[in-house]
Amino acid sequence: MLLLIMVLALFALVLINVPIAVALAVVTVVTMVITQGVDILPNVALIMYTGATKFPLIAIPLFILAGAIMNATGISRRLIGLASALLGFIRGGLAMVNVGASMFFAEISGSAVADVAAIGSILIPAMKKKGYPIEFSTAITSSAATLAVIIPPSIPMILYAVMADTSVTQMFVAGIIPGILGGFGLMGMAYGFARRYNYPVEEVFDLCNVWVRFKESAWALTMPFIILGGIFTGWVTATEGAGLAVLSALFIGLVIYRELDPKQLVKSVIEGGEQTAVVMLLVAASALIGGYLTEIKMPQALAQGITSFTDSKWVVLAILNVFFLIIGLFLHSAAAIILVVPIVMPLVLQMGIDPVHFGIIVTINLGIGQQTPPVASVLMAACAISKADIWEVTKVNVWFVAVLLAVLLLVTYVPIVALLPVEIFYR
Repeated sequence: MLLLIMVLALFALVLINVPIAVALAVVTVVTMVITQGVDILPNVALIMYTGATKFPLIAIPLFILAGAIMNATGISRRLIGLASALLGFIRGGLAMVNVGASMFFAEISGSAVADVAAIGSILIPAMKKKGYPIEFSTAITSSAATLAVIIPPSIPMILYAVMADTSVTQMFVAGIIPGILGGFGLMGMAYGFARRYNYPVEEVFDLCNVWVRFKESAWALTMPFIILGGIFTGWVTATEGAGLAVLSALFIGLVIYRELDPKQLVKSVIEGGEQTAVVMLLVAASALIGGYLTEIKMPQALAQGITSFTDSKWVVLAILNVFFLIIGLFLHSAAAIILVVPIVMPLVLQMGIDPVHFGIIVTINLGIGQQTPPVASVLMAACAISKADIWEVTKVNVWFVAVLLAVLLLVTYVPIVALLPVEIFYR
């Protein structure tokens, strides 16, 4: 009953436009005072501070900053050019380029919002100019951007690892195959649209052009190898890898390419700072509510309730999948991870579910949530760029969301799809 009252109070505050982090903190503090007295208040600030100062979280603003530098120094543009040379000869080539560029960008930024801002601002107008429907252009850009939370490095994976007390590096490795499958699946669906509606071929395949674009982007292509190579080999932690991403972007953009758009950089850095502040406040509030719920043994009660209903981990995974898909309709991915993961982890561990496997399931679930209104943070950003109606775009986007759902089901019920690289390199 107590949890139900807290949830109802939380939704009531959110509905009157109270920021979710503030709403979480207010509901938790009021509940703590009612149940434990005012003497508990001195601990509130300490719990929130400790929760928000965990070392792996430093990677979040650093990856966001790396994405901002890429946009301001021409790195993103060169990666798009290479993707165009490689994939533009296919019917509907610009859609393929869109997905390919998002996969390149995802290996560096870790943020779907940063991805859609970088790729969408260039490719949506280009696709519109070539005669692609604005709804299709927006939908493929939005869904492809979600690959940034599946392909490492991924900010939601970092948050999950911190909340679930598991390895960030193993989470990154586990995201490689699902991310590649998602990318090729989106390309296949885009090709189906292109064949049906006779979308144009962007350019004839030309090895000379590929070589020219490759040379132009060669330095940019070293970034994923520097960042992910360092992390996967154990030379650097994920947080140190984020620092490498920033240094690599600065060196390549300013020293090698000698390009800088100061206005774009300042704007991106400010936006990144705002995103980081929102996430960190959410982390602090979640530490508070997570500690309180653990103290009153709420996660254990939830685990006991579900295990009394079924002892099959596959049924439990189905229940959790539905739960996270519903949560994703109403909460941003960071908020959902921070709020829900600490509550369900005792159940996950009790059922013998691998925490890394479950982390990939959660990540893909909430990536889908970025595409499903009413919240749909990435879809909203794509529609803001294209000036398209969100509901008209959603009618097209359901086909691309279906691809992501197929990847989710595959990863859920064939765990080796995600865990094979982890088993080979770390276990």
